[in-house]
Parts: sequence; C-alpha cells; structure tokens
Amino acid sequence: MASLLNTVLSLKATTYKANRLWTPPPAPTLSLSRRRLVVRATETDMDEVKRQVPGNAPPTDGSSFNQLLGIKGAKQETNKWKIRLQLTKPVTWPPLVWGVVCGAAASGNFHWTVEDIAKSVVCMLMSGPFLTGYTQTINDWYDREIDAINEPYRPIPSGVISENEVITQIWVLLLGGLTLAGLLDVWAGHNFPIIFYLALGGSLLSYIYSAPPLKLKQNGWIGNFALGASYISLPWWAGQALFGSLTPDIIVLTLLYSIAGLGIAIVNDFKSVEGDRAMGLQSLPVAFGNETAKWICVGAIDVTQLSVAGYLLGAGKPYYALALVGLILPQVFFQFKYFLKDPVKYDVKYQASAQPFLVLGLLVTALAMSH
Repeated sequence: MASLLNTVLSLKATTYKANRLWTPPPAPTLSLSRRRLVVRATETDMDEVKRQVPGNAPPTDGSSFNQLLGIKGAKQETNKWKIRLQLTKPVTWPPLVWGVVCGAAASGNFHWTVEDIAKSVVCMLMSGPFLTGYTQTINDWYDREIDAINEPYRPIPSGVISENEVITQIWVLLLGGLTLAGLLDVWAGHNFPIIFYLALGGSLLSYIYSAPPLKLKQNGWIGNFALGASYISLPWWAGQALFGSLTPDIIVLTLLYSIAGLGIAIVNDFKSVEGDRAMGLQSLPVAFGNETAKWICVGAIDVTQLSVAGYLLGAGKPYYALALVGLILPQVFFQFKYFLKDPVKYDVKYQASAQPFLVLGLLVTALAMSH
C-alpha cells in the first residue's frame, strides 16, 4: 500500500513539473518595420487565414503564369525581376494599350506606316508598362496593410521585396513614362506638350487615388470613377492627341464611357471586402453590401454603353449604334451567367468572357467618331 502511494505521488510530481516547463506557442504577429512589412504566422494560423478570406490560395499551390500577370493565385517567387514584374500587374496593361488604339482610330489620321506604328507602340509602352506599372506598384505599396489581410503572400506584405526596392521601382517607372511622353510630343511636333501633361495629370491622379491624405479609393464612387477615367479616357486622349487633336465631344464621350469603367472597377472590389472593411475603406460592396453593389456595377456598365449607342444614333450613325448594341447583349448574358450569381467566385470568368465585347465596343465608338 505504501509502495502504491509513493508511485502515485511520484506521477503527480512529474506531471506538475512538465506543466511548469510547457509554454504556449507564440501568437501570430504583424511586424511593421521601417524597411519592410512582414507577416509572420505559424503554418496552421496561415491556413486559417486562407480559409477565412475567399480565394486566398496558399503560395505553394499558386501558378507561375498568375505570378507573371500579377493576379490572385500567384506562386510565391524569390526572383527579384519576376517580383518586380508581378508588382506592375501586366494583366492590367491591355485596356490602356487598347485605349491608345481607340484614340488613334478616332483621330482619323493614323496610317499604316512604319513611323505611325512606331509612334503608337511607344505610346502603348508609356501607357501600359510604365505608367500603369507605376500606378499598380504605388497602389500595392499603400495597400500593403490591406494585402496583409486579403493576400498576405503578395510581394510587399510577405517581405520578399524591401521598401527601398519598391520605392526605386516607383520612381523609375514614373520618370520613364514621363520621359516617353515628352519624346512623343517632340516626335508629333506639338507646340504645346499635351501628351506630357496628360501623363503628368494621370500620374498625379494615380498618386492621390492610392496615397493619403486624399486616398480617393476610400470613397467607392469617386475612387472607381477616377480609376475608370484613367483606364479609358487618358490613353484614348493620348492616342488621339498623338495623331490628331482633342475635341470637346471626344472628351465628353470618353468621360461618359468612364462610368462603364467605374463599373469594371467595382468588379475588383468584391474580392477585397474583408480587407477594405478592416481598414475602413468605403468600397461599394462594403458600403451597400454585395447584392446591391453587383447591380450598381452591371447597371453602370450597361446603361453607359446604351447611352453612347443612343448618342451615335442621334448623330446620324445608326450602323455604329446597332453594332454597339450587338456587343452589349453578350455582356448582359455573361453578367447573368456569372457575375450576378456570385461576383467573388466568378469574377475572373466574367471579366474574361464579357470585357472583350466592351473593349470592342470602344473601338466601334472610336471608328464612328473618326467619320
């Protein structure tokens, strides 16, 4: 009996010592240093974050192709040049490049000569890789705390690129784009450097869109319209100014089209609701809820294009108006098939299927204005 009692007491003492020696694992921390922003978490904690945030795929399951395009689901990279390319989001360049094409077409003065093609290519480089790359990089820099919630594996919040490297990239892209704009003015023989001032104004708009204290993106209406104007109006104006001259009707028409751009910008807001709400950004899905915001989105896209079609009809261009309506119908079909069902789950499918018809509609409108 005494032996049994001694054994029990010995086991209790051993358990007590083990409990005293055990300490709980450290909680995940968000470390903000002066040189870089790093998100640290245990593997289990990171998996939990990814389960809570829709579409937040683990880096190991990411795609190299997505990484190069700068879209969600990207593979985590260590190669600095691939990371720099990812920050510029090449997937966002085509609308700007297409805007230059539309502006050149609307001018009525573009000819299929080596010189005109070279001019347009330089204008596309200015609008796409340089100034859009600048816009996307500076936006990622000022969104680093939001991305730490929505996409913690992105280059800046994950800490794979330093503050100095990001800031250097911002300046190189900005100054490169402005230099190309100035060269285009000289090449086109402009007495007034209109392309340079368009590039400068667009760069300033990009800055105040992303950076405090104004940070236009905090307001869903103003921010998304500014984004739409940057993607539709500015490259169109640059392309048209390069080969012709800007007129009041073109300025008004492209600004009207920018309301459709507002709708396109809202599409991208649905995937960032958690981070936007946490950081106090009033995107339209945060302000109105997903159900109302998705109808505002498709309404802005469709009503704008129908209004432009009505304008073309009133201007005595019925065939162009009819062609534009024909391009709106498949967009409406894909809105009901994908976007209105689930704007988060089907955002990529919707944009891939519907937006080609929208950009073709832009070209139809440009060709109508050239005659």
